[in-house]
Amino acid sequence: MYRFLAASVAVVGLLLAPLASSRAAEQATEEAPPKKTRTPDVVYVPTPHDVVEKMLDLVKVKKGDVVYDLGCGDGRIVVAAAKRGAKATGFDIDPQRIKEARENVKKNKVEKLARIRQEDIFTLDLSGANVITLYLLPRLNVKLIPQLEKLKPGSRIVSHDFDMEGVTPDKVVRLESKENGVGHTIYLWTTPLKKEKKRAADE
Repeated sequence: MYRFLAASVAVVGLLLAPLASSRAAEQATEEAPPKKTRTPDVVYVPTPHDVVEKMLDLVKVKKGDVVYDLGCGDGRIVVAAAKRGAKATGFDIDPQRIKEARENVKKNKVEKLARIRQEDIFTLDLSGANVITLYLLPRLNVKLIPQLEKLKPGSRIVSHDFDMEGVTPDKVVRLESKENGVGHTIYLWTTPLKKEKKRAADE
């Protein structure tokens, strides 16, 4: 009987070891010293919280979704998505933003669903997500198109204030933030992206 119990414990230990190792590796990656990176592409301007909620409403974020926030800043979109039950990851190139975002994740106790990674967003494989959130410049949205085209059909992309030249949005919503009294525009696209037809040179 004791031998059987001992054997059972050993088997359970072997089964749990890879999982523990994976979690440890993930934690080590998040707690690693800041990487040396290039200058950020944009100056960080936080999205008002009510605009964040409208963005997530527009893409219908729910439990089971995988959300990637590209240029996550202080992590507020990641936190809001995680609170809705989505598995959310924020990416930023700025070490200071990464620090702030990780503190925000811990403060809101959403560590089980939220991750923050210091990465160059233009080198990422986005195919693991089905929701992408953006607050970049128009030229940077356009630069992301080749990566966005690799998303699974039906994936949703939402952008605060800036469109994506050459791609027709499924929906455009305008609102005034109660937080700062400023008007904001939100763009929604779904994949496959709807490319605009180029006009002939003589038109």
